[in-house]
Formats: sequence, structure tokens, C-alpha cells
Amino acid sequence: MRFRLAHLPLLVLSSALILTGCKPEKPAEPTVPPPKPGPVAQVEAPRPAPGPPQLTPLFRDIERRTFQFFWDTTNEVNGLTPDRFPSRPFASIASVGFALTAYPIGVENGWVSRTQAVDRTLTTLKFFRDAPQGPQRKGKSGYHGFYYHFLDMQKGQRYEPWVEVSSVDTGLLMMGVLFAQSYYDGGDSREVEIREIADTLYKRVDWTWLQQRKPLISMGWYPESGFIDHDWAGYNEAMLVYILAMASPTHPAGPDAWNVWSRTYDESWGVFQGQEYLAFAPHFGHQYSHVWIDFRGIRDEYMQNRGIDYFENSRRATYAQRAYAIENPMKWKDYGEDVWGITASDGPQRTSQEYEGEPREFRHYSARGAGLRDDFDDGTIAPTAAIASLPFAPEIVIPATQAMFERYGEYIYSSYGFLDAFNPSFKYDIPLKTGRMVPDKGWVASDYIGIDQGPILAMIANYRNGFVWEVMKRNQYIRLGLERAGFTGGWLAGSGESKQSAPPDADAAAARAMGMAESRATAADETEEPPPRSQPLQ
Repeated sequence: MRFRLAHLPLLVLSSALILTGCKPEKPAEPTVPPPKPGPVAQVEAPRPAPGPPQLTPLFRDIERRTFQFFWDTTNEVNGLTPDRFPSRPFASIASVGFALTAYPIGVENGWVSRTQAVDRTLTTLKFFRDAPQGPQRKGKSGYHGFYYHFLDMQKGQRYEPWVEVSSVDTGLLMMGVLFAQSYYDGGDSREVEIREIADTLYKRVDWTWLQQRKPLISMGWYPESGFIDHDWAGYNEAMLVYILAMASPTHPAGPDAWNVWSRTYDESWGVFQGQEYLAFAPHFGHQYSHVWIDFRGIRDEYMQNRGIDYFENSRRATYAQRAYAIENPMKWKDYGEDVWGITASDGPQRTSQEYEGEPREFRHYSARGAGLRDDFDDGTIAPTAAIASLPFAPEIVIPATQAMFERYGEYIYSSYGFLDAFNPSFKYDIPLKTGRMVPDKGWVASDYIGIDQGPILAMIANYRNGFVWEVMKRNQYIRLGLERAGFTGGWLAGSGESKQSAPPDADAAAARAMGMAESRATAADETEEPPPRSQPLQ
């Protein structure tokens, strides 16, 4: 079935609603009931856990609205969370991983009860436990413990033939599963069941099945064509894949997997915009693993040799993004010190148009970014790129978030927080793939995307009090995966980390695997649906 956003109801974004529903003001009461559809009333979380003083009230509003995205849009029957909303064409297993992380944040802030969160979490885990697996092209939800990237929202089975069994999206799902395992630590029989099912799901993932070119891990598998030729190599979001795979008590990736993978980094290390760091152009690569793992003060062999940790690396990447926007080499409208952030996001359309007297390429959903290589910038700004970097560089993220809200909030901020992206430079009268045109303001997305919403919510929580990080530090599998990867120091000190021997260099060709974002847009040209993120950029 063809996918056309123009035929779907869009959120009404009006100045009056923004002024009355999300103007940063201190509320009269500390909590309010979950809001009905429409702008969410400004709220503050109950004590304890006060946020750092430099956070404005806007951030509490962002948290509440973003939490409601996961709570309101998830299918209550099976726990599946849509890839995007309001178009809601299919579920994303990665979005489910972020949803499982969001529910405890809601509990801690008093937005839902622990009982409600337990109910929703148990429903979700039971669905994945019981979902059919097998090699058949239809009627299955996954294979070898992995799951298809996109599932039908109602049936929970493979959405379309272009959808792959995805290693990284299963990894994002499993991070949420293990987070739930560690958070729900009570003696109640249902919390015990959550922990048991989480253990079953994690142990069932056969990481070795996707190791066709050991010890690296393939990006995925199709029943029609077999394993994807590209392995996870080069610095990117696959950090979490290897950490999960190395800790597995049933199907471990092997002791040399991390060292082989990290030895494919070298093409990504260098200086960009005055920052020397391990680069990955789309900014989500510097965020996803950090949602659950506190990398402050812990280092593997690669970072020990570089003299920094991965948290500092992401801080430098964040500053490089801002510096790029300030320099603005392509002269895009509104780029500057408080308007920046390029990552995988929605965009207006795949088209070539003249801008400032030069031909420019624009895209719809694409892996945008700025860095040493594999960069692409068409003037599209994604709020998640800045906001989900809050723990890394609050001194530049807070003013950027405030500026985007104050300058564009009337058009990009509504029921569930910030819409996915906007492009002030795109003002062409052509058919759009997604989104809408705002007179004199350019293109604005019409959807929220789960994998962009999740990091916003979790990273604000991490900045306030390290909530997600502290829960995840209790998880035996996360600790073991880090130790087997050779991480030492910091909060891992004294936990018996293992030492890894140095393996041969990895195949250099594998280092060019970019990640799974770009193929959403490539296949969309043919299918009218966002395709899976399963191929590197060309």
C-alpha cells in the first residue's frame, strides 16, 4: 500500500496553542493527569531529583510531551511503538527499545504509576517472547532471536518484503529490554516475570548467526537474499551491538570482536572544525549508545591510546557540529551558534534545486551529517541532534534548544514536543515527500520519529541525575560486555574486567560501512515507504 502523508491527518500547529500550551511557566500544581490529545500542560516533576539550575522550564515541558509520545502512541494490546506519528505506518523495534526506557522515566516523574508501567512493559515483553520466528518470508516477526526492523502495528509481523532482520535495531530493542530488567527489581510476581522474560529474550539472540565474516557482525539478513554484505565496521552506533554480543551467555560474539571492530576506526579519527575526535557525520552515532551507557571515565584500548573517553569524544563531536553551523559553508538560512544539529532525519523531498545561484541536492529521510567523511547537508535541522547532546555540552545545547523553541516553536513544537525536523532554506513549490510548507519559514516535518524522540527524553533524564545510566550500571550483561571489550576505570574499577589480546587488522573494506540510515530514503523512491537502514552511504 502506498504511503502518502498528504492523505493522513496532520497535527494542527497554531500560534495560539503554543502560547497557551507550552509557554515556559511555573505551574500552580506539581503534577497533572496525563494530557488529552493536543498541547500538553506545563508540568514539573515531583521531588526528589531536581534538575541542574541552568535547565529552563522548557526542558520539563519537553520531557513530559516526549514521554507522552511513547505512552499515547504505543499499541496497548501488544506494546508495539510506531516508527513515526501521526502517519503511524508501522512499528519500529528500535522505537520499542526507547519506549521501554521511557516508561520508568514516567514512573520516576509521577506521570504514570509503577503498576501502569509494569503492565505496559510486561505486555511488550510477552509479545516479543511469543512472536513467531523463522526463515519464512511472511508471517514471522524475526529469526534466530533477532527481529525485523519494522513490524505491522497490529499483527506484529514483518511489515513488507523490503524490511530486513536488523542487528542494530534488535540491539536498540535489547537495550530497552535489559533496562527494564534492571529497573523492575521488586519482589512482586509480575516484576519477577519481567526480569525472567527479559533474560529469555536477550539469551535467545544468536549473535554468531550474523557473524558471516567473523568476528565482525553483519548489519542483517533478508529471507529473499540472505545476509547483508556489509558488517558493522568503523565508528558508529554499533558500539551497543558489540557490547551486547560479547556479553551473551548463550551466543557470544567472541573475545576478539571488539578489538577487531575498533581497529576499523582509523579512517574516522581526525580534526574537523577545530576538534580532534573519532568522527561519524550523522550525530545520532555519537548519542545512541550513550543513552544507556555512561562512558565517562571508562576507556577501551583505543581510547586509552587517544587519551580521551567516548563521552569526551561525543562532546567534541557536538562542538564540531555547532562550529560547522557557525561557519555555514553552504550558506543555509538561519544556521548559527544557536541553530544547529544535523543527523538522520526527515526532509522535504529528493530533488535538485537552485539555491544562492548554485544547484543543490535535497533529500527526504536521509542520514544527514557533518564530519570528516560521508557528510551531507541540505539545510535540514533536527532538534534531536542538539537536545540529545545535553549531557555532553549543556552550555551550548540549552541555548540552542531555547532558541529553536522561541524562533520556530509555533511551527515545530506541539503535542509531543519537537517535530522531527525543519528546513528554513527550502522554499520551493514542488510536491513534498513528507511535511508541509510554512509561508516565509520553509519546510517543516509533519511527523515525530520514535528513534529521535527516545534520545531526547533519556538524555535529559541522564543530565538531570544520571537516571538511565545508573539503572543500567546494575545490569550484569552490560557490565560484562564492557569488561570483555576491554573497558577499564571509572565506575567499572574493581569489577574484574577481562583483558583482550590484540587480533589481526580487520578487512579495510568493512570500515566503509556507514550505518543503516541512508537506505530508508533510497528504497523509498521505489516503494513510497521508508526503507530499512541497512546499507552504507554511497
